[in-house]
Amino acid sequence: MLNKYARALFAAIFSPVANLLVRWRISPDAVTIVGTLGVAAGALIWYPLGQLFWGTVVITVFVFSDIIDGLMARALGRSGRWGAFLDSTLDRVGDGAVFAGIIVWFYTGGNNHTIAVMALICLVLGSIVSYAKARAEGLGMTANVGIAERSDRLVSVLVATGLVGLGISSILLLIVLILLAAASLYTVFQRILTVRRQAFMLDGGANSDTDSNAGTMLSGGAESDPDGSRGTRAGEARRHP
Repeated sequence: MLNKYARALFAAIFSPVANLLVRWRISPDAVTIVGTLGVAAGALIWYPLGQLFWGTVVITVFVFSDIIDGLMARALGRSGRWGAFLDSTLDRVGDGAVFAGIIVWFYTGGNNHTIAVMALICLVLGSIVSYAKARAEGLGMTANVGIAERSDRLVSVLVATGLVGLGISSILLLIVLILLAAASLYTVFQRILTVRRQAFMLDGGANSDTDSNAGTMLSGGAESDPDGSRGTRAGEARRHP
C-alpha cells in the first residue's frame, strides 16, 4: 500500500539527489549495492549491540537508495531486466539482514525469545510473499496483490524497532510483528488465489477438475508436463522506484 501511495511523493523528494548522482557519473548499480551494504551494516552491527534506534537511523538512510537508483536508471534510460534483477535480489539481502539483526539481539542481550521467534516467522513469510510474486511473473502471470508488500513490512518493523530503541516498551514491537506475520500470511494466500485464477484461465480450466485428473491417473494416463515447467518467463522487467 505504501508503495502505491507514497511513490510519487518520494520520487519528487529524491529526484534532485538522483539527478546530482547522474551528473557525477555514478552508476545506479553502485547506488543499489552501497545501499544494501549500508542496510546490512546497520542491521547486523547496530542491532546485535542493542543500538536499536541508531541502527534504525542508519538503515533508514540507506533504504532510500532503493528509490534513488530507480530514478537514476530512468534518467539514464537504463531501466531493464538487469536492474530489476539486481534490485530484487539485493532487496532480499537487506530485508533478511534487518530481521536477522532483530532476531540476534532479542535472542541474546534483548532476552525476549518471543520477539525473536516472531521476527523469524516474519522473515520466512516475507520471503514467501516475495517468492510468490516472482514465481508468478516467471510463469507469465501477475501477483500484485496483498496488504503486506515489502515497503509495508519494512516501514512497520523499522518504526517499531526504532521506537523500542528510544525506550518504548518492547511489547510494541511484538504486537507489530504479530500483526505483520498475520498480514504476510494473508498476502501469501491472496497471491496464491490470484495466480490460481489466472492459471486456470490460461490453461483453459484443464487443471481445475480434480476428479478428471484423478481419473486420468487411475486409467494409466500420463501428464503431458510431469516436471511442472509449462510456464515461460514473460513480462517486462524493470528497476522499481
